[in-house]
Amino acid sequence: MRKLKAIVEKIVRYSSFMTFGLLLYQLGYNPSPFAYAITSFVFTLCLILIGVGYILKISLNEPSILVGRVLLEILLSLFLIGFSLLRWDVFGIEFSEGILNYSRHFFLVNILVVVLFFIEISKFSLAINRLKASPTLVFILSFIILILIGAILLSLPNATSSGITFIDALFTSTSAVCVTGLIVVDTAKDFTFFGQTIIMILFQIGGLGMMTFTSFFGFFFKGNYSIENQLFIRDYINENNIGAIYSTLLKIIFFTVLTEVIAAFLIYHFTDDSLFTTKGDQIFFSAFHAISAFCNAGFSTLSNGLYESGFRTAYHMHLVLALAIILGGIGFPVFINYYNYFKHVIIGGTKKLLNIESYRHVPRVSNISTKLSLYTTGILLVIGILTFGIFESNSTLEGLSPYGKIVTTIFGAVTPRTAGFNTVDMTMLTVPTILIYLILMWIGASPGSTGGGLKTSTIAVAILNTLSMATGTKRVEIFRRQISNETLQKAFAVIALSFLVIGLGIFFVMLFDPHLPLIDVAFEVFSAFSTVGLSLGITSQLGTASKLVIMICMFMGRVGTLTILIAVVRKAGQQRYKYPEENIFIT
Repeated sequence: MRKLKAIVEKIVRYSSFMTFGLLLYQLGYNPSPFAYAITSFVFTLCLILIGVGYILKISLNEPSILVGRVLLEILLSLFLIGFSLLRWDVFGIEFSEGILNYSRHFFLVNILVVVLFFIEISKFSLAINRLKASPTLVFILSFIILILIGAILLSLPNATSSGITFIDALFTSTSAVCVTGLIVVDTAKDFTFFGQTIIMILFQIGGLGMMTFTSFFGFFFKGNYSIENQLFIRDYINENNIGAIYSTLLKIIFFTVLTEVIAAFLIYHFTDDSLFTTKGDQIFFSAFHAISAFCNAGFSTLSNGLYESGFRTAYHMHLVLALAIILGGIGFPVFINYYNYFKHVIIGGTKKLLNIESYRHVPRVSNISTKLSLYTTGILLVIGILTFGIFESNSTLEGLSPYGKIVTTIFGAVTPRTAGFNTVDMTMLTVPTILIYLILMWIGASPGSTGGGLKTSTIAVAILNTLSMATGTKRVEIFRRQISNETLQKAFAVIALSFLVIGLGIFFVMLFDPHLPLIDVAFEVFSAFSTVGLSLGITSQLGTASKLVIMICMFMGRVGTLTILIAVVRKAGQQRYKYPEENIFIT
């Protein structure tokens, strides 16, 4: 029985790989009629094998298997087999053509093939702990692999309208995976619908983290976690309770999908139909920007971003994007923390109303990390709104309606928090605004979020430590809790490393492209390291060497400088001795 099950799983796996490869061949190239016919036949045959394989897997699985998974796999197998028979005109040409036209010429099948491929790849993530590699190293390698895959896909002939160099494809892939948004080619004009879809998938996976995605789907379709899997995965989702790992993954995916769907619906509702050629273009625009906003990616299908004529005054849409950016950048730990609290309030309140039991209050609704993230985010938003409104009143805000000024000011304060969208002409920003933007970009989003940067909790801890030193307090305390020395050391290490990377980035870009203005280069490097994506217009002017520097900055900003250092530097063993302490003059 086990051997048969293993054989069936291999058939499904390799058939999924085959169909995905054939799909890329047909979409990415322009095959001859003969080659298209052959690949289509093999493609359909593999679909039937997958469908039959899923039915056999269901019959061979244990009775304790998840009911939802069984129903999903049954529907999946029936859909694949039925669609394959339609492709072979088994039910007659008229019937087949009617169904296929209704499904937009295999569009649903193509999406399903991508999902199946991703599911099979996800199952491998559950076995990655066998490599005996540290979670930190695996985390870094997952981003590198995804970037390389993205660069190869973007290099396919049909991904662009007139071709692209590999260095530009690699830059675009890095920017998408690291949810930055810096572009060296025009996403709207130079990439086809196929290429834009690849970019959207890249920043969706990059925003949540490849291991988060693969771990969730791998568990759902494989059915179980080993203890090693759970210990390995908990580091990626900041979940200390091993028993709650799958529940946490489910909440993250649910929150992401729900936010993006609602945002896409509102964007669609608040955009003028006359700005699009077809309804399909409007739907894709809405989905692309909703995902880009929540993932803090900053990519747009408009050549001038949201400053494009007709879109720059869509203020309701701007507010939707701003809210999606904030929700994506606030951090999943904050969402999970308050989700658990509201769940307790609802259940406890219901039981009290039904006289089942008295209401039980929960101590410490939110932990220190959650409170610091929320307070710091709120303070930075207020600072951004005030400074943007003051310094841009006679510049980019001039001539706008009162409502337009309010929305543009709010959006202008939100977007440097690793989002990267622009509703104003970036070259018209005043110098004080640019300097404020540098600080906001450097700080970035909250930990455990889709955004990058130094992180709100890091700067908060550093400021608290500085204040405690100034007041002579020996301990750093906040919200009736003491912050550990390890946290303080990490905060200042991350700050020091960020200055080092940004400083070296500015130095090398100026070295390779000395004709560029220093303020523009500094803005570009800050934006790259903090995975923001805002630019003063020099990205397309960068040389090959400078593009590599910016790519490294984007990668290090998304993965984390301290994370890379921990993965590279060999950890010292436990020290069983202690040298005498001695003070060093600092001031």
